[in-house]
Amino acid sequence: MDVLLLGGTGWLGGEIAKAAVAQGHEVTALARGTAAVPDGVTLVRADRAEAGAYEGVLDRDWDLVLDVAWQPGLVRSAVAALGARAARWVYVSSGSVYRATQDPDGDETDPVHDPLEGDTAEPEQYAAAKVACEQIVTTGLGDRAVIARAGLIGGRGDGSDRFGYYPAAFARAGVGAVLLPDLGDAQVQTISAADLAAWLVKVGADPAQHGVYDTYGEPIAFTDLAAQARTAAGHSGRVVTAAPDWLLAQGVSYFMGPRSLPFWLPAGHELTVTRPSQRARDAGLGWRPYQRMIDEALTDERTLGFDRDRRAGLTRAEEVALLDAWEG
Repeated sequence: MDVLLLGGTGWLGGEIAKAAVAQGHEVTALARGTAAVPDGVTLVRADRAEAGAYEGVLDRDWDLVLDVAWQPGLVRSAVAALGARAARWVYVSSGSVYRATQDPDGDETDPVHDPLEGDTAEPEQYAAAKVACEQIVTTGLGDRAVIARAGLIGGRGDGSDRFGYYPAAFARAGVGAVLLPDLGDAQVQTISAADLAAWLVKVGADPAQHGVYDTYGEPIAFTDLAAQARTAAGHSGRVVTAAPDWLLAQGVSYFMGPRSLPFWLPAGHELTVTRPSQRARDAGLGWRPYQRMIDEALTDERTLGFDRDRRAGLTRAEEVALLDAWEG
């Protein structure tokens, strides 16, 4: 197939490009980034926010177009320029589009947020922007489109620092204590970027597949995931679990960002990161074992350094101070 990737120099885009090449396709990436594209990918340098951005890829039809953007204006211009030339279109959305729910059997028909009006979104409008992008793609492409609503993504190259936080916390602590949020019996899900990318390309090549798919990782109890991370890191110290209300009172944030604890969410939001994803599984979505993902995360964390500035999690100094306060 002739595959056009809108992006390709970022993390997930790069994984999609590698997967498409590995599956034997001819891959072109239209991107503004300065980073190199993976081997075997043809780069067309363009800024999608500028007029004429798609001129370099309008010389032929495309068997498959894949897009990961979240600004509606970028998605709108792509569909307008390339929709008629694309046999198939895959848009990577997010589980953030769903409204908060406590239904454990939710599926792709669950209510979503209202779409953003306009072309440009601020970070706090991410969910509404993704809904708008989905609607632009489905309106423009119909049954030629696949919408993949991804949950938490992990794996090598993960710049969010979320999945890798707990393996890193256990490894850096050594014989010291590690602080975990008390999530009870809550389950969490993380999908490897490589597994997601491989599925996106395969489902994009299959004209029998269309519509919306939740694309989350395998469900696992948070306590079991933490135990696997602890074993992989060789941690021999104590594990301390702190109550959510106490963590909030200490200024610890949910899920991501500075001074946060990944996988911890406000009550009622759990199912934005835990969904069955059976439709995607039936369409061939694969899940690598969590132990492999943890090992991959530890390799990255050790290379990058445990003491670096993180986009998610606690510094070791913050963690120690919280442990002292909890036990004091």
